[in-house]
Amino acid sequence: ADEVKETIYKLSKKGLTPSQIGVILRDSHGVNQIKHLTGTKILRILRAKGLASKIPEDLYHLIKKAVAIRKHLEKNRQDKDSKYRLILIESRVHKLADTTKLNQSSLPTGNTRVPPPLPLSHNL
Repeated sequence: ADEVKETIYKLSKKGLTPSQIGVILRDSHGVNQIKHLTGTKILRILRAKGLASKIPEDLYHLIKKAVAIRKHLEKNRQDKDSKYRLILIESRVHKLADTTKLNQSSLPTGNTRVPPPLPLSHNL
């Protein structure tokens, strides 16, 4: 169990997310479920060591997707479907941020921050 924890620490320092660490341990090390072996989940092991990221993984990926769609909309302003999908994704981001009780000061600043939504026309 200690060897697995050391491997988790090593992979986390390389910049991998908990789900990526789980996939690597499953595929190359033959560890099926970390929880059965160590008694705790990967994210809790990382939090105890202080290696967990400030923003949850699912929220990070939603923000990343919203930023990609917003970048697409800068080039293709008439893409109504993308505008609609952006609204849905941003609402999921806000909902998830509320449920994880994150305040704005704990969200990272920079490229991952979602700017305010674009004004929409009434004819979607």
